[in-house]
Formats: sequence, structure tokens, C-alpha cells
Amino acid sequence: MSVEIQKIQDEAVAGISTATDERALEDARVAYLGKKGTMAAASAGMRDVPNEEKPAFGAALNAARKAIGDALESKTAELQDLADKKSVEGIDVTLPARELAQGGLHPLTIIKDRAIQILRRMGFALADGPEIETEFHCFDALNTPDDHPARNEKDTFYFDGGKLLRTHTSSVQVRTMEQTTPPVRIIAPGSAYRRDDVDATHLPVFNQLEGLYVDKDVKLGDLKGTLEYFLQAMFGDNTEVRFRPHFFPFTEPSFEIDVKLHVKGEEPKWIEVAGCGMVDPEVFSSICGQRKDDVFDPEKVTGYAFGMGLDRLAMIQWGIKDIRALIENDVRFLAQF
Repeated sequence: MSVEIQKIQDEAVAGISTATDERALEDARVAYLGKKGTMAAASAGMRDVPNEEKPAFGAALNAARKAIGDALESKTAELQDLADKKSVEGIDVTLPARELAQGGLHPLTIIKDRAIQILRRMGFALADGPEIETEFHCFDALNTPDDHPARNEKDTFYFDGGKLLRTHTSSVQVRTMEQTTPPVRIIAPGSAYRRDDVDATHLPVFNQLEGLYVDKDVKLGDLKGTLEYFLQAMFGDNTEVRFRPHFFPFTEPSFEIDVKLHVKGEEPKWIEVAGCGMVDPEVFSSICGQRKDDVFDPEKVTGYAFGMGLDRLAMIQWGIKDIRALIENDVRFLAQF
């Protein structure tokens, strides 16, 4: 029986050595090592071998399988080497390599970094907070009444447990005041979420940067000067900025800020970029109640807050007419930056 196994081995190794492609090699593997192959049939003959000869027979089977397997691996490597050589035939290896395209920063990253640099130079520190928030940090602490439209499920993304995706990074301001004492001067860049219909100027997920300054004797003139300086440092000394009276539950008085957008070939138009105002005393009172002290007593401190859309800033900076261009991942658009 051992002689027959040796014969199968020799036949298999010889057949494998003559294979000219991967298909022929696979056919040889199946013929000799497959479930219905020659070696399987030989193994089945073990039951007819006398007991005293079974050890030698088993050893011969194992040796044959190993020899056939080694032959298959060797031939596979040989065929792969031939294929590799063929694939580079006719290529001039002395030619210079093609340049690989270099990536770049996304316009939103560029505008965010620039905004942070300007405000850091003005003394603001970076702050961060969770994107999944409580109603207290997102609404209650900011003097937002229960019937305010922003608290409606049509405007805000709620979870079953009562938490929500933050609608602004003002929640970071609340958390910062819970944990620190005046003076507070922070900025909070990050994502915000609202159930806005997608159009040329709105997205349900957008990038926001909010700021807060709390200290003794902070005035409205400080807010106006800060934001005018920021926007002119961002877009140039001749940037036109206007403040329009508005209402926000967490600031009083409140304003919306517009910057004139210049798009080549079109008439300039005003576009809203930020909301701001003096922190409402009710917000400070809410913080005092949460902290159970009076360090933010509205009789002792005042402050201002502002929030702006980084997407809008990018649109103004580069004259982008449609905010959707910032999320469509069109390389032709992104390569400009």
C-alpha cells in the first residue's frame, strides 16, 4: 500500500509542476487533495490495512499530503512571480513617478481654526461639552419656557429617555458656569442639531461657535466691540456689519448680526451670521440655584453671550451660494481650498 501512495505522490507532484495557470493548479489540487480526490480515496483504504501496518500506512499518507501541499505552494509562488513580471513588461522603470494628489483641510476646518485663533488672541479659552444633552442644560437654564417652539419635537431631535441632541452650544456655557467662578471668558465650537429643512442656507446638522464673557461691569459696548473686531479680523477691515434688535430668551437686550455677502456677478446682500446679547439675569439666577451659591448673582456680575454659524462664515469668506456644497464631498469643490 505504501508503494501505491508513493506512486500517487509522484504523479501528483509531476502533474502540479506542469500546471501553466491558476485554473490548472486548482484543478490539480481538487483532483489530489479534494474531498473526492485521490488522497481521500487512499485514506479510505486504511480500514482494509492490517493493524500492524496501519502506522506505516498513516505515516505514508501524511508524508504524501505534505509533499503535494508543498508542491502546490511552490507552484503558486512560481505562477505569481511570472504574473508579476508579465504585468510590468514594457514599463520604463527609469521614468519619474506620478505625483500623488495632496489633500487639504476642509473649508469648515479652515474657518473654525481661524475663528478660534482670533478669539484666543482676545483672551477667550476653549470649552467643550456633550452633544447629547438634558433639557435643563439646553433649555431650562437658558430661560427657555416650556411652550417655546425650539422645545417642540418638530424643531428638536429627542431621544426616548428625554434627552436630546443639543440645538446650540449654549449648553456648554451653562456647564462651564456650573463648574467655574467669574471671570469666565470662553468659546465653545461644535456641532448643533435642529429639524431644519435642507435648503441653500439651512442644514439639520450645522457647526456653531458660541462665546460667553462674565465678570463685574461687563457692558453692551464690550459685546459690540468684540464682535465687530472679530468679524473684521475674519473678513477684512472694510467688512460691513450691522446689529438688528431681536429676542432670545437667554439674553436681554438681544441682537442678530448680519454681514454683507459679496458674490461675484451678483448684487451684495446681507446674511445673518450670529445672535448675541447681554446675559439675561434669569440665566444667572438659574445657575445660582443649580450651584447653591451666589457667585453668579445678577446683582454682582453681568455678561454677554454670542453664537454664530461657522457654515455661514465660510459662505461669506469664499462667496459660497449654497451651504449644501459644504457637505456634498465633491472633490471639484473641495480642491479649491
